[in-house]
Amino acid sequence: MLSVIGQGYVGMPLALAAASAGHDTVGIDSNSKIVASISSLHSNIEDISDAQIKTAFAEGRYRITSTYESIKESEIVVICVPTPLDASGVPDLSFLQTAVLEVAHNLKNDALVIIESTVAPGTTRDFVAPVLDRAKVSYDLAYSPERIDPANKNWNVKNTPKLVAGMTSSATRLALNFYQSFVSDVVEGSSIEVIETAKLLENSFRLINISFINEIAEMCVKMKIDVREVIEAASTKPYGFMPFYPGAGVGGHCIPVDPSYLSWKAKEMGARTRFIDLANEVNHERPYYFTEKAVEMLGVIENKEILIVGVAYKPDVSDTRETPALDLIRELRKAGAQVSWHDDLVQEWNSEKSSPLANTYDLAILVNPHSGTDLSKLGSVRILNTRGGF
Repeated sequence: MLSVIGQGYVGMPLALAAASAGHDTVGIDSNSKIVASISSLHSNIEDISDAQIKTAFAEGRYRITSTYESIKESEIVVICVPTPLDASGVPDLSFLQTAVLEVAHNLKNDALVIIESTVAPGTTRDFVAPVLDRAKVSYDLAYSPERIDPANKNWNVKNTPKLVAGMTSSATRLALNFYQSFVSDVVEGSSIEVIETAKLLENSFRLINISFINEIAEMCVKMKIDVREVIEAASTKPYGFMPFYPGAGVGGHCIPVDPSYLSWKAKEMGARTRFIDLANEVNHERPYYFTEKAVEMLGVIENKEILIVGVAYKPDVSDTRETPALDLIRELRKAGAQVSWHDDLVQEWNSEKSSPLANTYDLAILVNPHSGTDLSKLGSVRILNTRGGF
């Protein structure tokens, strides 16, 4: 039996992929609303359809619960819980700690435990293992970071290469065998610390390059050229270049968070991460920059009606975690603007409801409009596009 703790954007696709490969899978989630939704055959994420859940239930290979009882019978336990930052920007391992404690309390002898949550280098060995040791049973421990890009139509759990490393050769072998049953390309690392660091490097690379293109976008505005056309032109080079695109900032569960885990660990060791620190600074300035652009366009924004279009952290998902829209709205309201927002996929957020698109606003700011958002409904409303272009 397989137990997957966390049935969100990471755990749910993993559980269904494993179930489709023949694993008797139990999804565990402490959120009763998620459990109720999935139990009623309704998906809580865009990448999984209701039909996929219905099929998994019908085949008898998947079920969901809010209890940890299944761990007592599970040969494999995978932990896919959030590891955000706390209010001071320090790694918050409270969700991971709760999950690991529950696993230790219920762990079966000789079970394999795999951590997919993003953590700082050394966390699996120095934080997770000592907790599992309380179980007083034999177990294997491995690390295999999630690589989920919500709304990506090309890459999913089954065809995205999977990194794996175990605390022991036995743990590595067991983890490789598990993932190879439903992932086409599984890559073995020499140590858990290498793979933990690789995960953080991936998203630090993205943060730094998004910050860089945000600065280039500002320069292009001053030059009165379209940054997106510049990016398209540069992208014709078949080597040595990768396109990144500007925006109101970075959001989601990875890019705004993972680099800070790497930076935090570096500071702990006395090393420097100046590129990450500068990239964070550039992205944190974006709400102020676009508030200033709004003032330039309207002359004054006090009591002006401004609509933010797209409050999810990226187009075509309903996830608002770390969305750049939050700070932008805060700054606009601080400047006196009357701000409302529209999002086709997010109907309620921060105790507010989505406002309709209409030709009644003084300005519309495009943050993350979805592919189905009908911007023509704005009519002659002036538009500020944070994603580049005119």
